[in-house]
Amino acid sequence: MSSGSVSSDPVRTVLVTGGSRGIGLATAQLFAEQGHRVAVTSRSDPPDDDRLVWVACDQSDSEAVDAAYGRIESELGPVEVLVANAGITRDQLVLRMADEDFAAVVDTNLTGAYRMAKRAARPMLRARWGRLIFVSSVVGMLGSAGQVNYAASKAGLVGLARSLARELGSRGITSNVVAPGPVATEMFGALTDDRQAAITAAVPLGRVAEPAEIAAAVAFLASGQGAYITGALLPVDGGLGMGH
Repeated sequence: MSSGSVSSDPVRTVLVTGGSRGIGLATAQLFAEQGHRVAVTSRSDPPDDDRLVWVACDQSDSEAVDAAYGRIESELGPVEVLVANAGITRDQLVLRMADEDFAAVVDTNLTGAYRMAKRAARPMLRARWGRLIFVSSVVGMLGSAGQVNYAASKAGLVGLARSLARELGSRGITSNVVAPGPVATEMFGALTDDRQAAITAAVPLGRVAEPAEIAAAVAFLASGQGAYITGALLPVDGGLGMGH
């Protein structure tokens, strides 16, 4: 997989959800470096990068999703590559977890990705070309104490993506999942030093990923080189989840 220029590929309109920081920002910046037209959505402040068109969007709200797509389509054209990356966590042991916290995480991470993909699919079907890429997590396959809501939402993305691969494949639309392991983001940095050390020690490669390494896998799936890959679960986790 190459994270360099994709000069052999046409310029595409790319949407990265949750694109203001971390994996999402690194992914959006890589697509911009490759010359694509890139929009990002988030509920927080816009990214500090004038190459990216930022649109505020809460993907738990169907009307907000439709409005965001309308603006992106008017400024950049129909979305051809969707990177569904946005997500939240509300960690708690299951006996202490409020129903609202379970529902909120699933609605944002899983149902939100469904809303984004459903809206993206309309113009992709007309164009007979599209790339749907869902950012899951090794936690979705391994499980994690205190994260039943997050793990369930991330595991659900696999079934979502594979069903879309079957529904849309005949129209030239691929649908895949990238499953990162621990990544050097603000979320990982917020953990205690002991927890960071324990997680890192469990990774066969002995380190956490840089956001750019996840972005490279996403860009590969969106490129012409990834055109015959659909319904795949691509782990980018340093070996943490192998066999799952």
